[in-house]
Amino acid sequence: MNVYQCPAGPLSEEQEEILAQGESLRVERIVSTGQVSPPSFWYDQGEDEWLVLLRGEGRVAYPDGKEDRLLPGDTLFLPAHRKHRVSYTSAQPPAVWLCVFGRMEGKK
Repeated sequence: MNVYQCPAGPLSEEQEEILAQGESLRVERIVSTGQVSPPSFWYDQGEDEWLVLLRGEGRVAYPDGKEDRLLPGDTLFLPAHRKHRVSYTSAQPPAVWLCVFGRMEGKK
């Protein structure tokens, strides 16, 4: 598998693939082509998430109105229960995310 390879054309929904997983860790590749979280939806995950945006552009918003803009190579650490939502993903090029979920020590 090539993590940069994307499906042709826009997707009707995000494409999520589990690349590796174990007892306490999961690695996923997510491809977005303009998909965002519903306006009233907030992720409130019970696990930490570390991500890197490999391609495209994305934005992650928080309930306090702050937003992180991510470009290729940017990373983000979201501790467990940090409410957030995806507020923007580029369609061309598609946003390709590599996400690691689990219990980890990261920049908090």
